[in-house]
Amino acid sequence: MEFTKGHGTGNDFVILPDPDGTLDLTPGLVAAICDRRRGVGGDGVLRVVRAAKHPESVGLAGEAEWFMDYWNSDGSIAEMCGNGSRVFVRYLLENGLATPSGAALPVATRAGVVRARVETHTIAVEMRRPRVYDASAATLGGLTLPGTAVDVGNPHLVCALPAGLELAGLDLTRAPEYDPAVFPAGVNVEFVTPGEPVADTDGHVLMRVYERGSAETLSCGTGACAVGAVALRDVGRDTGTVAVDVPGGRLTVTLTESSCWLSGPAVLVATGELTPAALRG
Repeated sequence: MEFTKGHGTGNDFVILPDPDGTLDLTPGLVAAICDRRRGVGGDGVLRVVRAAKHPESVGLAGEAEWFMDYWNSDGSIAEMCGNGSRVFVRYLLENGLATPSGAALPVATRAGVVRARVETHTIAVEMRRPRVYDASAATLGGLTLPGTAVDVGNPHLVCALPAGLELAGLDLTRAPEYDPAVFPAGVNVEFVTPGEPVADTDGHVLMRVYERGSAETLSCGTGACAVGAVALRDVGRDTGTVAVDVPGGRLTVTLTESSCWLSGPAVLVATGELTPAALRG
């Protein structure tokens, strides 16, 4: 089985080419591939399938040629992945499966069609505008933090840290507790603190994230979009640009009246072959 390894600000993925949708991908195999000691290692798997060849995307085949079949590292399926979609586009471009042009490149996902724009050193994807819709809370150890629920095609809970609590001091080795009545399908939890002003932006925040199905990751693209939406709301803005620093680097989130652009680096670092039978062993 051929694979490529890539990442966006440290959010890393194993990319599996499967244009005709013939690969027998199972939760167990995905988890084995993502195992950092016995497999390739990654926060998730991106399967590259033609939209017309996958039952979950065939209805989008008229809008996009390729479907990003995204799986979390525990073998569960997710609706969307912002960094993953940027890495997915980098893979398409570098393997001749798509050609950059003046128009944005469409990619089908379980959350709908996203569009990518190739910039000088980065890739930006246009996604649905985040919907800030409720108040909730996350509990981490003995600490309960109020937060804001945000829908970015997948569920997020953005929790601002109180003054005096350091972001680096949070223990994210265990999943935060949350209200299942608000998040029946689970939730990605972002913890944020304000950053110093950054030129040409309307805000700057620092973020760590515990991702549903993947534990703490170095970055989360949809999480950055959720955080950007809350940061703009908190300063009374509906649109604008926010720099979001994650442990793996910097992402830039731009909210327009109708959508959200996520921009940052997307890098392919290795290609090779893996042996499914050995992983299952």
